[in-house]
Amino acid sequence: MKALLIGICSSMFFAVTFILNRSMEADGGSWLWSASLRFIFMVPFLVVIVGLRGNLRELLSEMNKHPFEWIKWSVVGFVLFYAPLTYAAAYGPGWLVAGTWQFTIVAGLLLAPLFLKPDGSRHFIQFRALLISSIILAGVVLIQIQQADQMSVAALVLGALPVVVAAFCYPLGNRKMMELCGERLDTFQRILGMTLASLPVWLLLSVIGLVQTGPPSSGQLTQTFIVAVSSGIIATALFFIATNSVRHDQGNLAAVEATQATQVLFVIAGEAILLSSPLPSGVAAAGIGLIVVGIVVHTLNMRVAGRRVVVVKGS
Repeated sequence: MKALLIGICSSMFFAVTFILNRSMEADGGSWLWSASLRFIFMVPFLVVIVGLRGNLRELLSEMNKHPFEWIKWSVVGFVLFYAPLTYAAAYGPGWLVAGTWQFTIVAGLLLAPLFLKPDGSRHFIQFRALLISSIILAGVVLIQIQQADQMSVAALVLGALPVVVAAFCYPLGNRKMMELCGERLDTFQRILGMTLASLPVWLLLSVIGLVQTGPPSSGQLTQTFIVAVSSGIIATALFFIATNSVRHDQGNLAAVEATQATQVLFVIAGEAILLSSPLPSGVAAAGIGLIVVGIVVHTLNMRVAGRRVVVVKGS
């Protein structure tokens, strides 16, 4: 239950990404700057946090043991997650990007067989959790249906397909790094390590952005700084803490990842307040109801699973 609440809190801070990315695109800002500046801004904050905790040397030692693995999964988990999200913001509103992003709920479950249990055997797909997550996904689809009539097919495709890629890459990179780090590194060490390992790619994208569109505006600098702190540090730390606490149970891990569906609700509210976007009604309102129902069912499923573990241990 605690992990779910942390997941929902992280979702609220993540929602800032979708709202401000769309706002920056509407103001003419390049997605290349929106993507790269977030992670460039994160570096000094994370270095200070990890340094003050006295964990910097330990992190660098761990990264030196498996440099290729760190680079590979950091690029998958951070670059192939966030670059497609910012690119998609150029072609669709925040609700479309946030809604399509919820494919990550199902993606995380389908990726389970790629990972090993502590005893060396592979995880199985949790079909009960997959069914529950499908309820949430159905709610997201209903939200999309109402809004899709207002957009062209090209905008829907360009605003959705990159996000589907991101939806698979984020849980894949996150889980592979949890598997690689084990219990040796804490959340902030892992985020800093992944940011440093992917930094060359972000610097390359910023150079491309400078050549193509020139330097970012003061407004884009401010908004990407807010995204870096809200989504890059606060939300990512909360999400990593929540997923790490249930990392050995694929069903509970899927439930925590499913809390990210609440981003749609936060984005709809945020765009209505900040960007004067209309609130959903009718079919979309029913979709919001399904999202809430799905999260409640996930919560109940986690409680039942927890009781089973207690009974087994007690016997």
